[in-house]
Amino acid sequence: MSAHNRGTELDLSWISKIQVNHPAVLRRAEQIQARRTVKKEWQAAWLLKAVTFIDLTTLSGDDTSSNIQRLCYKAKYPIREDLLKALNMYDKGITTAAVCVYPARVCDAVKALKAAGCNIPVASVATGFPAGQTHLKTRLEEIRLAVEDGATEIDVVINRSLVLTGQWEALYDEIRQFRKACGEAHLKTILATGELGSLTNVYKASMIAMMAGSDFIKTSTGKETVNATFPVAIVMLRAIRDFFWKTGNKIGFKPAGGIRSAKDSLAWLSLVKEELGNEWLKPELFRIGASTLLSDIERQIYHHVTGRYAAYHDLPMS
Repeated sequence: MSAHNRGTELDLSWISKIQVNHPAVLRRAEQIQARRTVKKEWQAAWLLKAVTFIDLTTLSGDDTSSNIQRLCYKAKYPIREDLLKALNMYDKGITTAAVCVYPARVCDAVKALKAAGCNIPVASVATGFPAGQTHLKTRLEEIRLAVEDGATEIDVVINRSLVLTGQWEALYDEIRQFRKACGEAHLKTILATGELGSLTNVYKASMIAMMAGSDFIKTSTGKETVNATFPVAIVMLRAIRDFFWKTGNKIGFKPAGGIRSAKDSLAWLSLVKEELGNEWLKPELFRIGASTLLSDIERQIYHHVTGRYAAYHDLPMS
């Protein structure tokens, strides 16, 4: 992953001037959703690229060491060997971008990936995921423990009440502490945009998170009623662009929650390409948080190679 974002001083004058043109954002979102997708070999190529952006995720109450092991194996071998050979892509080192688990499962993931002989990063959610409503001391300790266990990326959740009540300085200070607790691990800040009340709040929270030192900003936990949507993404991507223009720092973007189909993934890649450019289309600056998306991508690639659709049991998680 790219170098850390060291953050900037808090600029409340910038935050106070922000207003989002809601109708314009919705029009732009409709354009993205109405667009025809690429076909045939171009689609296969873009889908293989999408695989390399996936943070392959399991965040279930019934996670065990064995299903973490299977997840890690799938992260290393995301597409069936015979399909990659048919596309002449078998030796290209295609893996998912990371494996994302709960803090208590970081050790299992690190062990499984080491046994598989690969260096895919382990990402851990933290800070009272998904609500972010535990004591700050507990949230910081959770980050430190996950890093000690081997997580190299930490997906933190913000306290949404700080956004809803306009406590921007408190939000900045909290994320700065998250940044410090991460040490050398990369900080990915989940805004839980479905609970922030307005697109203007989404932009402001995005900007505060970047000023405070976030390496990525992420739409959702996947546990909210409303998760990754195109209007929210457009606002976040333009905040990333504005921050880059002002500071020269490139911040990553991660949509998560509800991205389940191969067609959806192509729309997200297209949006990032158009809003930020090809420079952001690499795992260092773009991720997709997903648990079931990979299955549909593999199914579409199977169809491209064989001319027929596989049943899901033909393409298991491992």
